[in-house]
Amino acid sequence: MDLTLTIIEAGILLILSGIHFTWVFGGKFGFDVAIPTNLKGEKVLNPKAIDSLIVASGLLIFTLYFLIKEGLLAVNLPASIDKYGGWVICTIFLFRAIGDFKYVGFFQKVRGTRFSDMDLKLFSPLCLTLSLIGYYLIW
Repeated sequence: MDLTLTIIEAGILLILSGIHFTWVFGGKFGFDVAIPTNLKGEKVLNPKAIDSLIVASGLLIFTLYFLIKEGLLAVNLPASIDKYGGWVICTIFLFRAIGDFKYVGFFQKVRGTRFSDMDLKLFSPLCLTLSLIGYYLIW
């Protein structure tokens, strides 16, 4: 079961990384709905390509972490990363699912936008799922 969950976790992270990498190079798939907006439809964030590159790289590193921990990649991690890396990754996704209490996450106050609908239906549940699977795998 751990192998299956690792493949699911890593697969989702890899897909998300790929989507963010496409944004770095000008792709538009899902970009418009992935940015929080206020009720007037104005973006509350204005991410640049470098921001997408940072997120894409982080997601790729998270993918590699779980593959290494499951033994699917033979890499010796530094002891601190081996011990705490998974906890940090899972907590990042848990915090993302909880949100900022305004625009993002399960406890968002601004609702009724395209982003908030997608966030409540897909983005936040996905982040919570990634967090829970990750916690299970590192426990």
